[in-house]
Amino acid sequence: MNFFSKIILFFVICLIVNCKNPENKIPYVYVDITLNLDNPEFFELNSIGNYVYITGGVSGIVVYRDSRYEFFAYDRACPYDPECGRVEVEDNGYRLVDTCCGSKFSLTLDGAVIQGPAELPLRKYTTYYYENSNQLRIMSDY
Repeated sequence: MNFFSKIILFFVICLIVNCKNPENKIPYVYVDITLNLDNPEFFELNSIGNYVYITGGVSGIVVYRDSRYEFFAYDRACPYDPECGRVEVEDNGYRLVDTCCGSKFSLTLDGAVIQGPAELPLRKYTTYYYENSNQLRIMSDY
């Protein structure tokens, strides 16, 4: 086997075993929270494009209303270093930034990384909106 064949084989093996698989350092925690959006502390979520911070998860949760029926909920722990800081919504209202490492994440694209050093997206929680009762349920997937 020549040199180039060995290099190609090495890269194929790396792809198969996923050599660059960053470790998610955020611990799994059980989340099952129901918010009554008629409660004054959650009034902001009655308007599209607004957000609130709530307790829960690892470092708190940011909840964002994207449309009439769609909400996003992310843990505020940064996947790069969950013990260092917490993500906060930037002034533009569309990105989250970690207060410690400076990583930036999309608020509307599943918490995807916009700028590192983080390589993994934010931990996303499942949301269910019950229009008749104006309640939002936030749950972990595990």
